[in-house]
This record gives sequence, structure tokens and C-alpha cells, in this order.
Amino acid sequence: MSSSPVSPPAPAQPYGREPLRTVQVLGGVGPGSCAHVRSLATGLAARGVRVTVCAPVEAEGAYDFTGAGADFTPDAATALRAACAGADLVHAHGVRAGMRAALALRGDRRARGVPLVVTWHGGAPEVDGALGRVGRLLERHVARAASVVLGTSWDQVDLARRRGARDARLAAVAVPAAGPEPAPEPEKIRAELGVVERPLLIAVGSLVARRGYGLLLEAAREWRALDPVPLLVIAGEGPLRAELSRRIEAEGLPVRLLGRRRDADRLLAAADVAVLPSRWEGRSLLAQEALRAGVALVATRVGGVPELVGDAAVLVPYGDAEALAGAVTALLADPERRTRLAEAGRAQAATWPSEDDTVAQVLAVYDELMDRRRT
Repeated sequence: MSSSPVSPPAPAQPYGREPLRTVQVLGGVGPGSCAHVRSLATGLAARGVRVTVCAPVEAEGAYDFTGAGADFTPDAATALRAACAGADLVHAHGVRAGMRAALALRGDRRARGVPLVVTWHGGAPEVDGALGRVGRLLERHVARAASVVLGTSWDQVDLARRRGARDARLAAVAVPAAGPEPAPEPEKIRAELGVVERPLLIAVGSLVARRGYGLLLEAAREWRALDPVPLLVIAGEGPLRAELSRRIEAEGLPVRLLGRRRDADRLLAAADVAVLPSRWEGRSLLAQEALRAGVALVATRVGGVPELVGDAAVLVPYGDAEALAGAVTALLADPERRTRLAEAGRAQAATWPSEDDTVAQVLAVYDELMDRRRT
């Protein structure tokens, strides 16, 4: 999704008596966590903090952490250990990244005593079977290894506490503001997609089970009866692509898989309705961008979604394809309600923390941990 630097304070002041050395660890290339780290690196560097981002090489290519004022190192185990050994504080983003950071800190004597902060950007509801047991074991290890766990929604904070976190706090992640380049006219994007005279629905996110795209395709069956038939586009890539493609073709669904898109925010701005059918979400990037862009949103009532959107979206139970289809159909038939939701969405977005607020909160956590270490 969109990404741009957080505005630095004016003038930028060096951090304390000596520059604080931090390592930001990413476990993948998810747009939410990567955009957050890019924003955080910009704000920290502007405040005199030395930042090293340890992430997959493709994440640097897509998000340009060095352009934000950070150093970059690939996420190989040896590189991560070396970076952590030279840090005053390590901040991992996601449970997977938290596990790798905890192992790196434990595996090098030079890193003993270095505080570990873990932000849980994602997560999942309780899952049965062996996979669920492994996931819970991983969460417990990371929660107990962290000096502080930052949850992006209250359900994540509660989960971290249940998993044994010594200190778990709410830390809402701001969506980076749109860049200075003007977005193409929505009409142009709609023409490119072939939906000039039909409604456009959009979903954004990796093609994995928890996103609920199987449920979304069930809802799309109902939309075939509408006139004109809306087109649903899904921007994202993942292991379920082949399965979803076969189903779309076999059932003749009005759905198009767009793959991974760098302009998902521009696609969103051209849509009539955004759809979030997930089984679980923390602080959904799609929900935030939809409300901020004034696009009507239909989402499942799961995880941190209700506290994020308030009354500015239509919420339906997870697993109810009929309710999902009906909510979208009702919005398409009611332009005035879509306009009211757009206004409510922008008002709700105005209550969220800014990028500068997010950086200030994270830096306050860093200050606290460094004060503890000095004493």
C-alpha cells in the first residue's frame, strides 16, 4: 500500500548524549509491517537514532529503508546476529521476526542484556491440531523473551499477556500518508480494469487462508445476479492463488486476481466498495486506507476491526457468505449511504494516531528500556 516518510521534527535533535543504536527486524515483506518500519526508521533517524533494518532483500528494494536514513542488512542469520550484537536495542516486527531476534540475541554473548521489543502486527485466532500447538509455542517463546510486547489492537495485547508477556501494551500503528505524487484519476483506473459502467469491488491482502477469500468467492456468486454485474478485484499474492483461480474459472465468477500490486491504494480510491472478509485482523491496513480514502467498507467483525472502524463501516459475522453478499449488495444500491460512510470514515481516520505520534510512543518505550538498563 502507500508509503511515505514521516515528517521529522524541526529542527531534528540528536538522541540523548550518544546516538541510540537500534535494529529493526522484519520477518517478511508484508505491506503493513514493511510500511510501518519504513515510517518508523524515517522518524527515528530524524531524531538522531541510528537505525539498521534487517529484512529480506526484496523488502529493501520495495521500501527503500536506506532512503529513510537507515542502514540495511539482509536477514541471513549471521548478519542478524552481528547486527544485534552491536545494538543497544532490538525491535522485531511480527512473531516470526521476534523468534529470530530472540535466537540471535541469545546466541551471541555480546548481545546479552540487549532489550527486545516485539510488535505483533499480525496473528490468528486459536487453531486446532499440530499447527495450532506449534503456533502457540512460538507465541509463548516470543512473548516471554521480549522486554516489551506492543500489540496493534487490544486483542493482541490480551493474547500476549495470556502467552506470558511480562509487559504488553497497546501501540497503534499509523498508516503512512500518501506520497506527493498525484494519484491517477479514478476513471482512468476503472477504464484500465474495464469497469467504466459497472461497480468495482476491491479486496487487498495476501492469498492465505485467514483472509477469507473462499468466503468472498461464495459471496461473489450472489453478485452475478446484479445488473450490472460488479467486478471484484483482489490485489495480493500467495499460496492459494491456483486454488482460487480454478474456482473463479469453474464457477464463472466476476472476480479478477491482480497479483501483488504497488498501486493498491490507487485501485482502492477508484472502488465503490472495499471488502475485508478475514477470519482475523489486528489493525487492518486495508480498513485504514479505505476509511481514510472515503471508500465504503464491508468487513467481518473480528479481532481489532470493530475498535478500529467504529461506526464507519458495515460489519458482518465471519463465515456468513450470505450476510457478506447482502451487505455489499445493499451498499451498491444505496449511493447516499456510501456517501455517509465515506464521511464517517474520514472522521474516524482523523482520530487515529499520526506517524509522528507512533514514532514518539515507540521512542518513549526505548527511553524507558534504556533507563532500566543503565540502572
